[in-house]
Amino acid sequence: MRDWAGKRASPSGRQVVAEQDKTDAGDDTGKKEAIALRERGGVIGVGVLWLAKWSLCLVAIAAGAWVLGWVVARLWVVVLPMSLAVVVATVLWPPTRWFMKHGLRPGLAASLSLLGFLGLLAGVIALIVPSVVDQAPELADKASEGVNQVRKWLQGPPLNIRDEQLDSAVDAIVSRLQSSAEQIATGVFSGVTTATSALVTLFLVLVLAFFFVKDGRRFLPWLHGVTGTRGGRHFEEVLRRIWFTLGGFIRTQALVSLIDAVLIGGGLVILGVPLAAVLAVLTFIGGFIPIVGAVVAGALAVLVALVGNGLTTALIVLGIILAVQQLEGNVLQPVLQSRSMQLHAVVVLLAVTAGGSLYGIVGAFLAVPVAAVVAVVLRYVGEQIDEAVAPPEPEDDATEPAR
Repeated sequence: MRDWAGKRASPSGRQVVAEQDKTDAGDDTGKKEAIALRERGGVIGVGVLWLAKWSLCLVAIAAGAWVLGWVVARLWVVVLPMSLAVVVATVLWPPTRWFMKHGLRPGLAASLSLLGFLGLLAGVIALIVPSVVDQAPELADKASEGVNQVRKWLQGPPLNIRDEQLDSAVDAIVSRLQSSAEQIATGVFSGVTTATSALVTLFLVLVLAFFFVKDGRRFLPWLHGVTGTRGGRHFEEVLRRIWFTLGGFIRTQALVSLIDAVLIGGGLVILGVPLAAVLAVLTFIGGFIPIVGAVVAGALAVLVALVGNGLTTALIVLGIILAVQQLEGNVLQPVLQSRSMQLHAVVVLLAVTAGGSLYGIVGAFLAVPVAAVVAVVLRYVGEQIDEAVAPPEPEDDATEPAR
């Protein structure tokens, strides 16, 4: 209803009272609901429902993880070459990119990088094999002498252990080492069928690494087109971060392992420890399995020094290894890997333990890269959640509102 000036007429008194009654009634209902929620039973009910909802979510996630692990175990013959090929591709990509910047086609650049990588491996093998062949008999003789000395020491005071006890203990140790060797030998390529040998797996790794380096840049646009604009954007960004993280981890770990191998190997050469070159190479390889690899390589170096040069040299080697590992853990690792990994030492140790127990030596080697990939995905999901819950930024008006 409008008055003569065209303005809407003000509501009558009855309408105002009716609207006020409705408002009061709504307020009373809201107050009653709030009181009901504040009751102890209501609060407990809300908490139980929240806990049940998240428990179901966790059960679904655990079931999905179990299914994923089952699929990986069934397809390990495919997953293993692909995983190792990605790691090798991160090593081959920097020289391939350098060749491509200097005018070479992607296929030729990837071929040259792969041939250089194979030549480096062949050179390392050619370096350590003659040393092992030449010094193995001498090391075996000194090992026998060391065992006899330890045996005499155990038979004398204050232990006075009898020969029968020593023989049973030696037999137990030998049987344990044999069983462990069999487990290690079968666990290196766990899940690979008898028809697929280690050489075939290595060939697949090299071929896949070649194609990853040669055609890897085409994968992201293809994936973007398959998943669509919204999903493709997230997939592309996550994969780009994963590639950057893996490349940084491999190159940084290679540099750290090389420094460890040079320092420890130099100390072994100066002290005249047998198989110094072999131990240096093992130290370099063991550096790619954080924490566990360094401990195993260091223990092996100390054992060889003890057998070959005596207790004093073994103690000096132990001091060198501890000093180098302290330098690595307190200086090299924090400085060089802070940007590429950002993983706590506990996470790394648990990942290596889980990977080694599930998939053997290969699992221990791939455990840290997999943990880094999972961390990249979780960080990206966290960033998306933060963007979703962040309050909208206020818009700045260029002009003041008219008064």
